[in-house]
Amino acid sequence: MAEVPLSWYLILSALLFATGVVGVLIKRNPIVIFMCVELMLNAVNLSLVAFGRYLGDAGGQMLSIFVMAVAAAEVAVGLGILIAIFRLRDNINVDETNTMRG
Repeated sequence: MAEVPLSWYLILSALLFATGVVGVLIKRNPIVIFMCVELMLNAVNLSLVAFGRYLGDAGGQMLSIFVMAVAAAEVAVGLGILIAIFRLRDNINVDETNTMRG
C-alpha cells in the first residue's frame, strides 16, 4: 500500500484552514464562527500530526492533544459568554454586539 506524501496532508490542512478563515470573516452567527475556529484548529492539528509522523517524533501528536484541550476550553468559555449576551439582549448577532456592558 502506497504511503500518502506529506504534501497532501499539508495541502488538505491549508484548505481546511482557509475555509475556516473565510467562515470567520463572512459569517455573523457566533456559533458558526466558533465552528470555523474549530475547523482552523483541526487544520493545525492535522499538520502537526502529519509532521510528527513524517519526522518520526511523537511531539506533534502531543501538541495536537494540547490544542484540542485548549479548543474545548475555548468553546466552554465562548458559549458561556454567548449565553450571557443572549440573556441580556435576546440577540447574539455579532454586528449588534459591540460592548460587554449591559
